[in-house]
Amino acid sequence: MDALKRAAAERAAEWIEDGMLLGLGTGSTVRFLLEILGSGLKDGRWANLRAVSTSDDTTRRATELDIPLVRLGRHRLDLTIDGADEVDEDLDLIKGLGGALLREKVVASRSDRLVIMVDATKRVERLGTKGPLPVEVDPYSAEACAERIIEIGAEPRLREKDGSVFVTDGGHHVLDCHFEGGIPDPIGLDVTLSGTPGVLEHGLFIGMASAVVVAGGGGVRVLEQEGGAP
Repeated sequence: MDALKRAAAERAAEWIEDGMLLGLGTGSTVRFLLEILGSGLKDGRWANLRAVSTSDDTTRRATELDIPLVRLGRHRLDLTIDGADEVDEDLDLIKGLGGALLREKVVASRSDRLVIMVDATKRVERLGTKGPLPVEVDPYSAEACAERIIEIGAEPRLREKDGSVFVTDGGHHVLDCHFEGGIPDPIGLDVTLSGTPGVLEHGLFIGMASAVVVAGGGGVRVLEQEGGAP
Protein backbone atom coordinates (compact mmCIF):
# COMPACT_ATOMS: atom_id res chain seq x y z
CA MET A 1 0.00 0.00 0.00
CA ASP A 2 2.86 2.41 0.75
CA ALA A 3 4.20 1.80 -2.76
CA LEU A 4 0.83 2.79 -4.24
CA LYS A 5 0.65 5.92 -2.11
CA ARG A 6 4.14 6.95 -3.15
CA ALA A 7 3.29 6.33 -6.82
CA ALA A 8 0.20 8.54 -6.50
CA ALA A 9 2.23 11.26 -4.78
CA GLU A 10 4.93 11.18 -7.47
CA ARG A 11 2.30 11.63 -10.19
CA ALA A 12 0.53 14.41 -8.30
CA ALA A 13 3.83 16.25 -7.88
CA GLU A 14 3.89 16.76 -11.66
CA TRP A 15 1.32 19.53 -11.20
CA ILE A 16 3.77 21.56 -9.08
CA GLU A 17 5.53 24.45 -10.81
CA ASP A 18 8.12 27.04 -9.80
CA GLY A 19 6.78 29.97 -7.83
CA MET A 20 3.51 28.36 -6.81
CA LEU A 21 1.63 28.95 -3.60
CA LEU A 22 0.76 25.38 -2.75
CA GLY A 23 -1.82 23.94 -0.35
CA LEU A 24 -0.64 20.86 1.51
CA GLY A 25 -3.27 18.41 2.71
CA THR A 26 -3.10 15.95 5.57
CA GLY A 27 -2.75 12.18 5.83
CA SER A 28 -0.60 9.21 4.97
CA THR A 29 -0.40 9.85 1.22
CA VAL A 30 0.42 13.51 1.77
CA ARG A 31 3.40 12.42 3.89
CA PHE A 32 4.93 10.88 0.77
CA LEU A 33 4.23 14.08 -1.16
CA LEU A 34 6.02 16.09 1.52
CA GLU A 35 9.09 13.86 1.20
CA ILE A 36 9.07 14.35 -2.58
CA LEU A 37 8.57 18.09 -2.22
CA GLY A 38 11.29 18.49 0.38
CA SER A 39 13.76 16.49 -1.69
CA GLY A 40 12.85 18.40 -4.86
CA LEU A 41 13.35 21.77 -3.21
CA LYS A 42 16.73 20.67 -1.89
CA ASP A 43 17.82 19.37 -5.31
CA GLY A 44 16.59 22.40 -7.24
CA ARG A 45 13.65 20.71 -8.97
CA TRP A 46 11.42 23.61 -7.88
CA ALA A 47 12.21 27.17 -6.88
CA ASN A 48 10.41 29.97 -5.05
CA LEU A 49 7.66 27.74 -3.70
CA ARG A 50 5.61 28.60 -0.64
CA ALA A 51 3.03 26.37 1.00
CA VAL A 52 0.01 26.56 3.28
CA SER A 53 -0.53 23.67 5.71
CA THR A 54 -3.90 22.19 6.67
CA SER A 55 -2.89 20.60 9.99
CA ASP A 56 -0.41 20.64 12.83
CA ASP A 57 0.93 17.28 11.63
CA THR A 58 1.61 18.57 8.13
CA THR A 59 3.16 21.74 9.54
CA ARG A 60 5.52 19.71 11.69
CA ARG A 61 6.59 17.43 8.85
CA ALA A 62 6.96 20.27 6.34
CA THR A 63 9.11 22.23 8.78
CA GLU A 64 11.38 19.22 9.28
CA LEU A 65 11.81 19.03 5.50
CA ASP A 66 12.54 22.77 5.11
CA ILE A 67 9.40 23.41 3.07
CA PRO A 68 8.68 27.15 3.41
CA LEU A 69 5.26 27.75 4.99
CA VAL A 70 3.03 30.80 5.12
CA ARG A 71 -0.30 31.34 6.86
CA LEU A 72 -3.40 31.26 4.68
CA GLY A 73 -4.53 34.79 5.43
CA ARG A 74 -6.16 36.27 2.34
CA HIS A 75 -4.02 34.31 -0.10
CA ARG A 76 -5.39 32.65 -3.21
CA LEU A 77 -3.54 29.36 -3.84
CA ASP A 78 -2.43 28.04 -7.21
CA LEU A 79 -2.84 24.38 -6.30
CA THR A 80 -3.72 22.14 -3.37
CA ILE A 81 -2.74 18.46 -3.24
CA ASP A 82 -4.47 16.21 -0.73
CA GLY A 83 -5.78 12.70 -0.17
CA ALA A 84 -9.34 11.40 0.22
CA ASP A 85 -11.18 8.59 1.98
CA GLU A 86 -13.65 7.90 -0.85
CA VAL A 87 -14.00 9.07 -4.46
CA ASP A 88 -17.06 8.44 -6.64
CA GLU A 89 -17.50 8.47 -10.41
CA ASP A 90 -18.21 12.23 -10.43
CA LEU A 91 -14.95 12.89 -8.55
CA ASP A 92 -16.92 13.91 -5.48
CA LEU A 93 -15.15 13.04 -2.24
CA ILE A 94 -15.43 12.09 1.38
CA LYS A 95 -12.56 13.45 3.45
CA GLY A 96 -11.89 13.90 7.12
CA LEU A 97 -10.98 10.54 8.64
CA GLY A 98 -7.64 12.16 9.47
CA GLY A 99 -9.44 14.84 11.46
CA ALA A 100 -8.42 17.93 9.44
CA LEU A 101 -11.49 18.35 7.26
CA LEU A 102 -12.37 21.94 8.17
CA ARG A 103 -8.94 23.36 7.35
CA GLU A 104 -8.66 21.07 4.32
CA LYS A 105 -11.92 22.40 2.89
CA VAL A 106 -11.02 26.02 3.58
CA VAL A 107 -7.68 25.64 1.80
CA ALA A 108 -9.23 23.69 -1.09
CA SER A 109 -11.88 26.37 -1.53
CA ARG A 110 -9.14 29.02 -1.86
CA SER A 111 -7.27 27.04 -4.55
CA ASP A 112 -7.43 27.33 -8.31
CA ARG A 113 -7.01 23.55 -8.58
CA LEU A 114 -7.43 20.64 -6.19
CA VAL A 115 -5.57 17.43 -7.04
CA ILE A 116 -6.47 14.36 -5.00
CA MET A 117 -4.23 11.30 -4.50
CA VAL A 118 -5.73 7.89 -3.65
CA ASP A 119 -5.08 4.19 -4.00
CA ALA A 120 -7.62 2.19 -5.99
CA THR A 121 -9.42 0.92 -2.88
CA LYS A 122 -10.84 4.43 -2.31
CA ARG A 123 -12.98 4.32 -5.47
CA VAL A 124 -16.70 3.81 -4.78
CA GLU A 125 -19.93 3.89 -6.76
CA ARG A 126 -21.74 5.67 -3.90
CA LEU A 127 -20.17 7.83 -1.24
CA GLY A 128 -20.48 6.55 2.31
CA THR A 129 -20.45 2.86 1.42
CA LYS A 130 -16.99 2.04 2.79
CA GLY A 131 -16.79 4.32 5.79
CA PRO A 132 -18.47 7.10 7.74
CA LEU A 133 -18.93 10.73 6.79
CA PRO A 134 -17.00 12.91 9.27
CA VAL A 135 -18.82 15.98 10.54
CA GLU A 136 -16.85 18.53 12.57
CA VAL A 137 -18.94 20.15 15.28
CA ASP A 138 -18.66 22.67 18.07
CA PRO A 139 -18.32 20.69 21.32
CA TYR A 140 -21.16 22.68 22.94
CA SER A 141 -23.59 21.56 20.25
CA ALA A 142 -22.31 18.03 19.60
CA GLU A 143 -25.35 16.27 21.08
CA ALA A 144 -27.81 18.56 19.30
CA CYS A 145 -25.99 17.99 16.00
CA ALA A 146 -26.02 14.24 16.58
CA GLU A 147 -29.79 14.35 17.12
CA ARG A 148 -30.26 16.24 13.85
CA ILE A 149 -28.09 13.73 12.00
CA ILE A 150 -30.20 10.87 13.36
CA GLU A 151 -33.28 12.65 12.01
CA ILE A 152 -31.83 12.67 8.51
CA GLY A 153 -31.17 8.94 8.58
CA ALA A 154 -27.60 8.37 9.76
CA GLU A 155 -25.97 6.90 12.86
CA PRO A 156 -23.54 9.42 14.36
CA ARG A 157 -20.74 8.31 16.66
CA LEU A 158 -18.56 10.73 18.58
CA ARG A 159 -14.98 10.04 17.52
CA GLU A 160 -12.58 8.89 20.22
CA LYS A 161 -8.84 8.38 20.26
CA ASP A 162 -6.91 6.45 22.91
CA GLY A 163 -9.99 6.23 25.11
CA SER A 164 -10.77 9.95 25.07
CA VAL A 165 -12.88 12.21 22.87
CA PHE A 166 -10.92 13.15 19.74
CA VAL A 167 -10.21 16.88 19.47
CA THR A 168 -9.25 18.54 16.19
CA ASP A 169 -6.42 21.03 15.80
CA GLY A 170 -9.06 23.75 16.11
CA GLY A 171 -10.45 22.35 19.36
CA HIS A 172 -13.57 20.76 17.86
CA HIS A 173 -15.21 17.34 17.99
CA VAL A 174 -16.01 14.98 15.10
CA LEU A 175 -19.15 12.92 14.57
CA ASP A 176 -18.52 9.93 12.30
CA CYS A 177 -21.85 9.40 10.55
CA HIS A 178 -22.74 6.00 9.11
CA PHE A 179 -25.29 5.75 6.30
CA GLU A 180 -26.66 2.29 5.63
CA GLY A 181 -26.16 1.59 1.94
CA GLY A 182 -24.28 4.84 1.43
CA ILE A 183 -25.41 8.43 0.95
CA PRO A 184 -28.35 8.59 -1.49
CA ASP A 185 -28.19 12.36 -2.15
CA PRO A 186 -24.76 13.87 -1.40
CA ILE A 187 -25.69 17.29 -2.80
CA GLY A 188 -28.83 17.50 -0.68
CA LEU A 189 -26.96 16.29 2.38
CA ASP A 190 -24.28 18.92 1.76
CA VAL A 191 -26.92 21.64 1.89
CA THR A 192 -28.63 20.17 4.97
CA LEU A 193 -25.47 19.77 7.02
CA SER A 194 -24.11 23.16 6.00
CA GLY A 195 -27.32 24.73 7.26
CA THR A 196 -27.32 22.93 10.62
CA PRO A 197 -26.32 25.22 13.52
CA GLY A 198 -23.32 23.78 15.37
CA VAL A 199 -21.95 21.96 12.32
CA LEU A 200 -18.68 23.69 11.52
CA GLU A 201 -17.90 21.62 8.43
CA HIS A 202 -18.49 18.19 6.93
CA GLY A 203 -16.44 15.82 4.83
CA LEU A 204 -18.41 16.00 1.59
CA PHE A 205 -16.26 17.72 -1.04
CA ILE A 206 -18.71 18.14 -3.91
CA GLY A 207 -17.46 19.43 -7.27
CA MET A 208 -14.12 20.54 -5.83
CA ALA A 209 -11.56 18.11 -7.31
CA SER A 210 -9.91 19.11 -10.58
CA ALA A 211 -8.25 15.71 -10.90
CA VAL A 212 -7.86 12.48 -8.97
CA VAL A 213 -4.69 10.40 -9.19
CA VAL A 214 -5.49 6.73 -8.63
CA ALA A 215 -2.69 4.23 -7.99
CA GLY A 216 -3.51 0.53 -8.34
CA GLY A 217 -2.03 -2.78 -9.33
CA GLY A 218 -2.24 -1.83 -13.01
CA GLY A 219 -0.39 1.46 -12.58
CA VAL A 220 -1.35 5.08 -12.04
CA ARG A 221 -4.41 6.65 -13.68
CA VAL A 222 -5.58 10.25 -13.72
CA LEU A 223 -9.30 10.96 -13.60
CA GLU A 224 -9.97 14.58 -14.37
CA GLN A 225 -12.48 17.30 -14.77
CA GLU A 226 -12.06 19.45 -17.88
CA GLY A 227 -8.72 21.23 -17.61
CA GLY A 228 -7.61 19.08 -14.69
CA ALA A 229 -4.42 17.39 -15.90
CA PRO A 230 -1.14 19.20 -16.59
